[in-house]
Formats: sequence, C-alpha cells, structure tokens
Amino acid sequence: MSDTSLPLSRASMLGRVAGPFWLLIATAAALIYFHEGFNALLAAWSTPEYSHGPVIPLLSAFMFLQELKYAPIRTGPVNRWPGIALLVFAMALGALGKFSQIDDVVAYAIILWVGSMLLISFGWNQGRLFWVPVLHLVYMLPLPGVVYYKLSTFLQGVSSELGVWFLHLLNVPVFLDGNIIDLGVLKMHVAEACSGLRYLFPIMSFSYVFSVLYRGPWWHKAVLLLAAAPITVLMNSVRIAIAGWLVQYLGESHLEGFQHFFEGWVIFMASVILLFGLAWVMLKLQDSTMSLPEALNLDFSGLWPQFKRLGLVEPSKGMIGAALILLAAAAAWELRPVPEPVAINREPFALYPRTLGEWQSRPMERLSDAVSRTLGADDYYGASFSRSPNEPSVEFFSAFYKDQTKGGTHSPEICLPSAGWEIARLDRVDVGPELGLGEPYRLNRAIIQKGEAKMLVYYWFEQHGRHVAWDFEAKLMLLWDGFTIQRTDGALVRLTTVILPGENEDHAEARLQDMFLKTIAVLPQFVPGR
Repeated sequence: MSDTSLPLSRASMLGRVAGPFWLLIATAAALIYFHEGFNALLAAWSTPEYSHGPVIPLLSAFMFLQELKYAPIRTGPVNRWPGIALLVFAMALGALGKFSQIDDVVAYAIILWVGSMLLISFGWNQGRLFWVPVLHLVYMLPLPGVVYYKLSTFLQGVSSELGVWFLHLLNVPVFLDGNIIDLGVLKMHVAEACSGLRYLFPIMSFSYVFSVLYRGPWWHKAVLLLAAAPITVLMNSVRIAIAGWLVQYLGESHLEGFQHFFEGWVIFMASVILLFGLAWVMLKLQDSTMSLPEALNLDFSGLWPQFKRLGLVEPSKGMIGAALILLAAAAAWELRPVPEPVAINREPFALYPRTLGEWQSRPMERLSDAVSRTLGADDYYGASFSRSPNEPSVEFFSAFYKDQTKGGTHSPEICLPSAGWEIARLDRVDVGPELGLGEPYRLNRAIIQKGEAKMLVYYWFEQHGRHVAWDFEAKLMLLWDGFTIQRTDGALVRLTTVILPGENEDHAEARLQDMFLKTIAVLPQFVPGR
C-alpha cells in the first residue's frame, strides 16, 4: 500500500481504483474456488458447538484494524513473493480437499488464502505482522471428527468426576459409572450432563481475543489464553452439581427447567466473568496502576479510517496475478468434466452369515434411536457367535459408512470409557505373521474392565482393503483415497470375548483369533476393498 499528498492525475486515480478492483476480483474468485469450504463452515455454524462461528471473522477483522493503526502507510518496493507462494499452497490444499471430497480441508485452506492476500497486499515485511488476527480464524473451523470426539470425551470425563466431587461435598449420594452419573432416582448420561462443554469453543475464542487485547505482561496473556478450558470444565461441573442437588432435594420435575436455563449462554457469561475476574486478580497481584478497562485495548475509535486504507491497495503484479490465478482455477474447476460416482459393490449386513464354520450366531438387539444417531452408520450389524454352550461367545460388531467425511467411524477408545469400561491395556499389534496370513493385519488389541468383568477386544478400521489400527491414520488414508480413487467409504470392525475368572488370557486370545480368521474370510463381501 502507498499514499501521496500530491494532486491526483487521471492515471493515478485509475490506479487507486484498480487496486481495490483486483482485490475484489481475487476475493470473488476465491469465493467460487473455495465454495466447498464455505459450505462446510455454514454447516458447522448451524450446530450448537460451532454456533459462534459467524462472530469469529468479525473479531478477527476488529483485531486486524486495531493492529493496522500502528502500521505506517508504506512507500517503496515490497516483496510480494511469499504471499504468492502461500496462495499457491492454499490453492493446492483446497484442491486436495475438493478432489478427496473432504470439505473441511477446503475450509482450512481458506485461512491460508486470507494470510496470502495480506502478504500480497502489504508485502512480507508488513503483512507478516498481522498473523494474530489470521490465526484467530482457526476458531471458526470445525475440528476434525477424531480430535473433537477425543477432546470432548476427555473433558466430559474430567467434568463428570469434578461434578460428582462437588455433589459429595453437598452430601448428595451419587455414583459415577464411566460417564454415567447415577443419582438413584435419575441417571444422567455424559452427553446430557456435559452439554455445557459445547461452549468451550466460543470461550476459547474469547480468551484468545482477551489475551491479545490485554496490555499486561506476557505471562498474564498466556494464563488468560490457557484458562478457557479449565474455566469451562469448572462451570460445567458446577452445573452438574446443581442439577444433582435439585434432583435430591426438590425432585426430578425441577430439573428440566434448570437444564433449559443453564444450557443457554449462562455458562458462557459465567465463564467470561471468571475470565475478567482472573485478569483483575493478576493486575492486583502485579500492583499495576491500570484498571481492568484500561488494561484492555477496546478503543473502537479510528477503525473506519483504517478500513478505508484498503482503498490504497496497489494494482501490483502480485495482486493482479493472484486474481488471475484464482479466476483460472475457479473456471477450470467449474468447467471440469464431473466423473461418475464410484459404485460400491457390497452386500448389506442383513445377509451376513449366521454360521461361520462351527460358530453359530444369535443376532444382537438393534441399537436405540439415540445410539444409532450418534453412530451415524449407513449399515451396521452385531451378533453373538458361540461354538459350545460351555465356552464364552465372541461378539461381532461392524458399522459401515458410505462417506466417512460426514462424521465417520467413532473409535472404541471413546465409546468404551463412556459406557463405564476401563481400558486396562491397549496395544496396536500385527496379527498377520502369527496367524499365517499372507499380508500384515494391523489392529488394536485391548483388555477392558468393568468391576469384576474383564474382556478381550480386537478392533480395526477397514478401508478399501487396508487394515488400519490408528484412527488418525485412518483419517489420513481417507484423505488419500478420496483424492486417488474417489472413495471415502469404510467400516469399523470389532470382536469381543469375555475373559472368565481364572481363565488363562491365552485361551481367550485363541478363541478370539479363531473367530477373527472366520470373520476376515467373509468380511470383503460387506466391506469391499479396492
């Protein structure tokens, strides 16, 4: 950007108009090229967990204009090549998401595009100083499903434990079974007890902005930034304790109204007040002469003049090139021949064999509507296989997904603890060599416990003939397969058997391995490979 105090000629006025014009063209082309990412954002923002999303760009814009106040109007040549390089990388990441049909990846690329446009507009030396508002845009993105479920499950567990501890302090009899809070007359499932955690994401965003605008020492900023998660868990634990107290002393009928009231923005506002209180305490401990309002840079004056500085964008070769590259890429994508959807030839689980060798099956009960919705599978099947009345059975369960990008498989590492099972041991093992298989078969081997009960579990993710144990690896392979073979289907497969009291673990292992061999012999009919 540049400025001049000399009278403007006709050519210079055209130049002033040309810069914003090419910036507008580049933005419009980006809206077309990254439209899958914008659609993913709109879809995520319609959910309670990410309903704060539309506010994030506004807050980022505010922080950008605040920082622009202290950035002098630049004159002279600038280096725009880093911006061009970042733009190319953002477009490549967007293309990966588009070809693999994973819209969230395209959404992630949008943030890189925003950073690239700042570097192209301001040049490297000045544009790189605006990384703080650009990084804040991360809070508008939906988390990858694997990360979201692992994080929420962990925080729900902590919140439940702390809530039960508060209830004990209030002399309310309560028992915690996994993440099931048993109040005697009422059982609260973790999803009900911890729905307040959905405000973790907006509170984290608020704490980020709070720490950026705060004028205290850097360690104060770090504390404020990291305080969001503990504050949210604390407030949700208090919510659980109050709910339990109401049930104990006033009756279950008072709970519903409380839940509706406290599930709203009460948790958010209480958490914000705690954040302000934390900042006030740190200022007092620092013996600072600043009041809390003075410590926060909430000066809204002068923002409009800074916004008008966007009109000083130069019609540089970098800006024009960025606009043309985006236009060409958007046109090429929209005009490309759309390939036919890849047909997935598989048998429905309704046809799964009831007999596998000497193993006879008994179908398990269908899942409840609530559990089925959480699972989100297109097809699933569970059965109990037995080969002798005197021997424990082996439970088979598999869930198939036509498109794992819309949620996908949920790891038993998440589901089992939520149901009250403790994972005593979890190993990723290759059972191929020991069973004489001609290929490596990577899976998870877990021993789980619940009271006196003990079980041995095999589970893995089956993806296009690939056997994956690690859920993060499964998501990466999903991205690769979506890009290379345009398929995002796959399944979770789980085998479970009881370890009887006094039974040698090797006996249970042999039983499970025999059923495993029978299972993988017929599984490709229901979970197809390449």
